[in-house]
Amino acid sequence: MDLTTQYLGLTLRSPLIVGAAAPLTEDIDNIRLMEDAGAGAVVLHSLFEEQIRKEKLELHHHFTYGTDSFAEALNYFPENASDVFHVGVEAYLEHIQTAKSMVRMPIIASLNGSHQGEWEHTAKLMEQAGADAIELNIYYVPTDMNKNGSEVEYEYIQIVRTVRENLNIPVAVKLSPFFSNMANMAKRLVDNGASGLVLFNRFYQPDIDIENLEVTPNLILSSPLDMRLPMRWIAMLYGRLDVDFAATSGIQRGTDAIKMLMAGAKVTALVATLLRHGIHHIETIETEMVQWLEEHEYLSLEQLRGSMSQVNCPDESAFERAQYMRAIQSYQPERHTL
Repeated sequence: MDLTTQYLGLTLRSPLIVGAAAPLTEDIDNIRLMEDAGAGAVVLHSLFEEQIRKEKLELHHHFTYGTDSFAEALNYFPENASDVFHVGVEAYLEHIQTAKSMVRMPIIASLNGSHQGEWEHTAKLMEQAGADAIELNIYYVPTDMNKNGSEVEYEYIQIVRTVRENLNIPVAVKLSPFFSNMANMAKRLVDNGASGLVLFNRFYQPDIDIENLEVTPNLILSSPLDMRLPMRWIAMLYGRLDVDFAATSGIQRGTDAIKMLMAGAKVTALVATLLRHGIHHIETIETEMVQWLEEHEYLSLEQLRGSMSQVNCPDESAFERAQYMRAIQSYQPERHTL
């Protein structure tokens, strides 16, 4: 079975890639295991905007030692910043170089941030270190009541435009679904240089520790239910934009990946399922995919891709408001007897 896939202009042996949220990619030996297990590409763990800014402040400290500016600036970072930020810029670039020397599959670097600034410079360094592509993970929760939606969207566009102008390698954008018009935002990102759209970023919600009166991080791994939103939007945008879609969130089995490809995804990013079951679960998912494809007499993925997208679906309204009404009407509550 031919599973060869083209994503961001790169040739992948499989549409199954490892997503950026996986801490597994911090270990260089794991990256080799991922290739052996059949991964088509790896998106490295993210380099955070805060890490870049922290290093700049530390460098600035050596030139302004004796002033109060450095101490004040460091107040913006957690007291245990060294525990939060595992690697700095130089270590991340070395990680790219080492990974490239050890495996043949594409290595995609990841930048995570929310503001304009050092993105373009750092992305260029990643390209020089050997990254085959850059994934911009724009993780932004706007809280300024005086900033309207257009201003927020403009910042996204500017980040993508400035990064793309400085690179010779492709750029994918990982974004959230929380826009007033997701279709328009996707189009504008593509118009400004995005070669890929990764749908969707998951906003992790903090919890409150009522005993210690602290706000604590709360990571809940994705489940198959989380597939529905990215699958729906990929299906609606496929064929309408000249861009590659990467599906992420909730992909656990081979049939999950099949659904995403039918919607129009070029690749499916695996994270939670590898954390639950281990890196070799990539092989299990691929085996399930191949078995399904052979049982249904497909010769390649290209026969499958986009076949259930909105442009190819017999009922175009299935992904829009009509489906909402059908879902409500079809639900039958359980009957309880006294």
